[in-house]
Amino acid sequence: MRGSAVKALLASGLAAVVALAVCGVPARAQPAPAPYLDPRLPIADRVRDLLARMSLDDKLGQMTQPERKYVTTDDVTRYRIGAVLSSGGSAPSPNTPQSWADMVDGYQRAALAAPLRVPILYGVDAVHGHNTLQHATIFPHNIGLGASRDPELVRRIGAATAEELAGTGVNWDFAPCVCVARDDRWGRTYESFGEAPELPAMMTTLVDGLQGGPARVLATAKHFVADGGTAGGEDRGDALITEAELRAVHLPPFREAVRRGVGSVMVSYSSWNGLKMHQNRYLITDVLKGELGFGGFVVSDYNGIDRLDDTPGFTEDDVVAAVNAGIDMAMVSTEWRKFIDHLRDAVNGGRVPMSRIDDANRRILTKKFELGLFEHPMANRSYMTTVGSAAHRALARQAVAKSQVVLKNQNSTLPLDDDDKVFVAGRSANDIGMQSGGWTITWQGKPGPITKGTTILDGIRQVAQTPDNITYEKDGAGVDGSYDAAIAVVGEKPYAEYHGDRPDGLRLDPEDLKTIDRLRAAEIPVIVVLVSGRPLDVAAQLPGWDALVAAWLPGTEGAGVADVLYGETAPTGRLPVTWMRDNGQEPINKGDGKKPLFPFDYGLNY
Repeated sequence: MRGSAVKALLASGLAAVVALAVCGVPARAQPAPAPYLDPRLPIADRVRDLLARMSLDDKLGQMTQPERKYVTTDDVTRYRIGAVLSSGGSAPSPNTPQSWADMVDGYQRAALAAPLRVPILYGVDAVHGHNTLQHATIFPHNIGLGASRDPELVRRIGAATAEELAGTGVNWDFAPCVCVARDDRWGRTYESFGEAPELPAMMTTLVDGLQGGPARVLATAKHFVADGGTAGGEDRGDALITEAELRAVHLPPFREAVRRGVGSVMVSYSSWNGLKMHQNRYLITDVLKGELGFGGFVVSDYNGIDRLDDTPGFTEDDVVAAVNAGIDMAMVSTEWRKFIDHLRDAVNGGRVPMSRIDDANRRILTKKFELGLFEHPMANRSYMTTVGSAAHRALARQAVAKSQVVLKNQNSTLPLDDDDKVFVAGRSANDIGMQSGGWTITWQGKPGPITKGTTILDGIRQVAQTPDNITYEKDGAGVDGSYDAAIAVVGEKPYAEYHGDRPDGLRLDPEDLKTIDRLRAAEIPVIVVLVSGRPLDVAAQLPGWDALVAAWLPGTEGAGVADVLYGETAPTGRLPVTWMRDNGQEPINKGDGKKPLFPFDYGLNY
């Protein structure tokens, strides 16, 4: 508003007051806003004022996070819901930035319609970009970023992800996963930056990018704690380890995330020596909140309270155990009303002290104030143009190139020359879904053209600059001795969480082996590019390959793989995990005395 307009309004207001006084009508000043709505006050004062105004129902609502499919906008208003989430693959229709922003803003308006006008947090698993949103930029999964050894690059990825989230209204990211993967048979190995605690700790710069840029969203360190150390690599299993090992291996990345000011911590489904993490008061309250000084709030994993015993659903006893252990917000997808009722009964019955409820609310509200949600609750649509933008895709391509690890390069097969005649084959060569892996559009991910991007084949044609010299046949049919080299792009089909557990081993798919053998029969140099979330058992086949490159799960920008194959970018990636000699060596890790095929930190240069 221009200064003259402001003066006119003030003058007219003063005139009205004078007129009322002349007529004998008492003039009333507008009531001042409640202190918690005053952005000039210290956040601690605002939280204190708001807490004093809240009923028990207000507080219970703040501790509750339903899934979007099971909560209406009316529910958010009525029950004072504190947060809503989209689980893996849960998206509005159509799956566009506009639809996301409209959906989240609808929930936000509903929250603001409640008497105290407390905004919601809206959370998603944006674990390698805004990966549930169609055509968003999909960055390499964490294992590839761990191979890059580049914390600043990871910070920039966090900032880019925050922009794409903010443009769609999402203000809470369930990332980064700072687990330490100690057994490659684990289905979440690719969500880890590496097997040594210093690597995930180093990459907590993602927290800085998410929370510290122009577009700020709440970050989450997960999954607390030792989910990567379970026996046999079983997802949601039991970490049968000493406290000394837990502290030496699995706790350091959380310590570093807390030091960086991470806003929330998510608890693991797994157990430690038989006790579920969701009820481990010692680790959550004494260690995380006490010893580490974590000042944010602790959230359960998806329906995590349901899994405290072997029976379906949850009871009041389960709710009491989890909340008293230190869980501040419960992710309860469908039965969120039941959670509220059980927690209310537990408080009224003296089983959960009011001080525990107030502590949880104080932590949650503090983060909402720090994010500026009370002043700016709605989607910042100015960031909508960053979704899948050229700048973000260029950053992703750089990350892909830096994550490539050259493991074998016999007779200097790599880099390829621009004018080489090259035959490309393999299931993962021309497939965005395969190269992106799980947590891409849907929870498990799937093969096919599921979102926009550049396949590895497209990237090879682009970087080679002589696309007519590139021939592609998925199964390798038609290859002959006229080619200078052949590239087999093979690996794992997409998966997520326990669906990716491989207790029986990590062998290459028979279809992939047939493709490679077909290329080898042409008696030309064969380069194998492994698209996988972890090391695969390749030792027996390796002598017949001229070159081997670990591409991990690069995401949508496959040209980054081609940049290294053709020497546009020098290979600098180093193994973030130890590569086993055979399946029988698992688990195998740095310093355990086992002789690997390739050690931790291994990688060739040109």
